[in-house]
Amino acid sequence: MHARFSFSFWGAVAGLWMAALAGPAWSQDMAGGNETARRALHVCAVCHGEGGRSKSPDTPSLAGQPALYTQRQLKDFRSQQRSEADNAAYMWGVSALLDDDTIQALANHYAEQTPHAGFTKAKPAVLRAGKDIFENGLPAKGVRACAACHGNQAEGAEGFPRLAGQHAAYIERQLKVFGTRLRPHGVLMKAETANITPKQMKAVAAYLQSM
Repeated sequence: MHARFSFSFWGAVAGLWMAALAGPAWSQDMAGGNETARRALHVCAVCHGEGGRSKSPDTPSLAGQPALYTQRQLKDFRSQQRSEADNAAYMWGVSALLDDDTIQALANHYAEQTPHAGFTKAKPAVLRAGKDIFENGLPAKGVRACAACHGNQAEGAEGFPRLAGQHAAYIERQLKVFGTRLRPHGVLMKAETANITPKQMKAVAAYLQSM
């Protein structure tokens, strides 16, 4: 990262954070949590949407995510153990300003929010292929069913994220990212995605968005 970009970027992150701290309370309040956590919703909502329901296909929705999963991801960003090809520095910068109590409060808050309803424009054949992988895996390739860890309705549980209704573009990108060094803690998913083709990733991502 060039010095000029680094200076400008971190200044922008700090400015956004300070504006959130100084501004009025967000229209959606948080039950419990400290004042910093309530103000942090301003910053989170810029990308992830109010209530954690993202409108951008490249940004994950946080609504309904198991609290433990969100907590772990924020801590991974804070320690720079998790990265993203397009927004690593932003998430590193924001999460660096969050202490453990604030992270826990944010995770609990988003876990209680109502997720997106499923939606899709994918073709029926693509959805059928994705559904089969989700429910049955790819036994011949040693790939387990997604439902085995993420739940029969892709609702998520504990450290496994909710995938139902999540943006297909985001899911597809993450399935590819597990094959890189950007998510070192995703050991299980690295093994599962090693034998899935890009076409199969696209199909299962489309099906999950439809749920």
